[in-house]
Amino acid sequence: MNMKSSIKIALSFVVLLTGSSVFAQGEQLFKQKCSVCHMIDKNSTGPALKGVMQKWEDAGEKDNFYKWVQNSLELIASGKSEMANKAKDISPMAMPLQPLTTAEIDQIFEYIDTYTPPQAAPVDAGKPAVIVASKSLLLNYEHNLSLFYALLVTLLIELFVIVYIAKSIMKFKNSDFIKKSETSDGGTGNILSVILLIIATLFASSTFALTTSIPGGIQDDSMWLYVEKSDLYWFILIDLVLLLVILLLRKIARKYFRLASKSKKNYATQSLDKMFDIVPIEQEERIMLHHEYDGIRELDNNLPPWWVWGFVVTIVFSVVYLLNYHVFGTGELQIQEYENSIKKADAQVKDYLTKNALNIDETNATKLTDAAAIKEGESIFQANCVVCHNSKGEGNIGPNLTDKNWIYGFDVKDLFGVIKKGTSNGMPEHGSKLNPVQIQKVASFILQLPDTEGKAPQGDKIE
Repeated sequence: MNMKSSIKIALSFVVLLTGSSVFAQGEQLFKQKCSVCHMIDKNSTGPALKGVMQKWEDAGEKDNFYKWVQNSLELIASGKSEMANKAKDISPMAMPLQPLTTAEIDQIFEYIDTYTPPQAAPVDAGKPAVIVASKSLLLNYEHNLSLFYALLVTLLIELFVIVYIAKSIMKFKNSDFIKKSETSDGGTGNILSVILLIIATLFASSTFALTTSIPGGIQDDSMWLYVEKSDLYWFILIDLVLLLVILLLRKIARKYFRLASKSKKNYATQSLDKMFDIVPIEQEERIMLHHEYDGIRELDNNLPPWWVWGFVVTIVFSVVYLLNYHVFGTGELQIQEYENSIKKADAQVKDYLTKNALNIDETNATKLTDAAAIKEGESIFQANCVVCHNSKGEGNIGPNLTDKNWIYGFDVKDLFGVIKKGTSNGMPEHGSKLNPVQIQKVASFILQLPDTEGKAPQGDKIE
């Protein structure tokens, strides 16, 4: 390969990487600056943005388009843009100030104009289809996972108690006093070995049964582990066995504590000494430090074992927390948890609207001709619209709704959007008072009103 070919290939990679970076930056800017009010290919609070830049360019106002994005109110006030005067009435809300450069605006609209909605992956005939689990199907697994966490925490606490008691027992067992005692139990080590073997066997059996997918290929992004009822039964059994182990070790420990009662301390006092690692007064000389201040001397006591173990537990917890939330991502951080809860809530709202036939908006509204629907639309009109448009729609404060002149469009979808969102010239929004079905019915009623002489025509004449 010659030098010229190498340079061409290198330049191609640079262009490819640069293009990908610009596209990614445009997507990020869109999500930060525009996605609250706009969707790419569907009307939302603001209009759909795909192709908008091209419309301004076709009208010879590309420079004004940048000014519109940066400061729409200033452009409207200047009166130098016909496109701005048309765009201001699309939404009742003013376009907020956007401190963006022209290069950043180009990046945003390059992403918008080249955006294609994600397509469902084709099903491979040789592989089983992956089914997305519904919330109702996964509800049982979410409950099982919560129980699993509780049982796992209980198991860890029990293991901590077992280790602590076993360590105390072995310390007493190896002491000179116990070795001299004829009642020393030489089988304690064997008992502990058998106990640990039983625990390891049960824990291994239950752990290998856990799975990260539901039998049958069902998947859901919010679940990282699927716990069956049989898995829960295993962990309950392990917790019960550990509880029995704790009771057995407690019995052995009490026996050793009684043998060590040479100093005539009772069981409670010995336990307290053990917990705080207290050195007897008669032995304090061996931990006395050699410096002295104003007759005050210092003891070099060990940190209390309960404090040390508590500190160890916090370190272990922090490592598990770091791995869970920041390394493997199996746990959800607050932002991700919030976004997932919003997605679930949106899905529930969409499901509710669909079930109740309320999933109508300005993109799919249709003109109704059913007499009952028109009659209900008339009732809604009389209750909400006659103040501005009079009882026959001939106009008063608002325009005449019966002539052929229209300010914001004659189509039922246009009328639906005006009723729902209102306009900047005084038309109030009704989306907070009327549901989508009611708005569609009153729009259909208005479109069938007969011509009535009234307020002078406004807007463009549409045949």
